[in-house]
Amino acid sequence: MSRLLVTGSADGLGRAAADALLSAGHDVVVHARNRERAAALSALVSRRAHLVVADFANPDAVRYLAAGLNDAEPIDAVIHNAGVWSGRAVIPVNVVAPYLLTALLPGPRRMVYLSSSSHLSGRPSLAGVNWRGASAGSYADSKLFVTTLAAAVARLRPEVLSNAVDPGWVPTRMGGPDAPDDLELGHRTQEWLAVSEEPEARTTGGYWYHRRMQRPHPAVDDEAFQDRLLQALAEETGVTLD
Repeated sequence: MSRLLVTGSADGLGRAAADALLSAGHDVVVHARNRERAAALSALVSRRAHLVVADFANPDAVRYLAAGLNDAEPIDAVIHNAGVWSGRAVIPVNVVAPYLLTALLPGPRRMVYLSSSSHLSGRPSLAGVNWRGASAGSYADSKLFVTTLAAAVARLRPEVLSNAVDPGWVPTRMGGPDAPDDLELGHRTQEWLAVSEEPEARTTGGYWYHRRMQRPHPAVDDEAFQDRLLQALAEETGVTLD
């Protein structure tokens, strides 16, 4: 049995992953942005999921969450599922929050980051990026950055299994009711990478779609770009990822 944190688990893919992992007997920490959203998790909490609340648009809230998690039972794996599609929170929620959790949680030995096929149209440039959300950021850019973060963690922390997953365009609140991909398949790869002992699931540095390795944007595996991204995030947050 593993202890896992699933961020953004009030609905959609995060909720589905947390539900499935609980059903499989794992110890799951579920996360909501605020108390209103947390109410949607009452059914999972009644099944002994642990609830944490933090607004990932606020880096201080992420720091507070990480400190609380470090004082509790160790987390074995994190599924970085929380994300937003548009607005000023895109960069803080999709990039800064997973970076901070990665840097501030030294314990997990598996990290799964939610990417998107949209990352293929992201710009491998940090020029003009506003990490604090003072201006709206590009969703595609944010997913390129977080996919690059996953690859950087795999390189810098060889003891950690770090992977990115494209869940597909699925019919969630974010994806919309007409999204063409399979909702069930949309969360299974994250769960598999987070807990499976199968040899393929115990690899690192991959970009996955429905349990198949895919080729990411060329910038993802560019170590110089990885280093520039990490440096920019370290300068912005004051926290270095070792």
